[in-house]
Amino acid sequence: QVHLEESGGGLVQAGGSLRLSCAASERAFTLYTVGWFRQAPGKEREFVAAITWTGTSTSYADSVKGRFTISRNAGKSTVYLQMNSLKPEDTAVYYCAANRKGWSASNPMDPDEYDYWGQGTQVTVSS
Repeated sequence: QVHLEESGGGLVQAGGSLRLSCAASERAFTLYTVGWFRQAPGKEREFVAAITWTGTSTSYADSVKGRFTISRNAGKSTVYLQMNSLKPEDTAVYYCAANRKGWSASNPMDPDEYDYWGQGTQVTVSS
């Protein structure tokens, strides 16, 4: 079992920035693909970004390309989502998730492929 903890959410004006963190103490986390998803009120959960356990490959939703950056720290125990040029439509609860199956063995954009989820952190962007 892997326990994920997100942090870094908050209220920001449009055009501002936030950095979300996803941390886990279990060593196994360092070997997992990690994804960020978000869910706005009344909408389905959607893919935002994902990163391999090595940190060498990433994937982004078209809606955030060029504005968001996903990364992992050197020890691979924390995954970050740097969010710049935020827009009101980015408002949602953001979740991190871990996938045991590996990048090439699964679709990192599919939430059903993920085995562990955090509780989520609220991001609100005001206009």
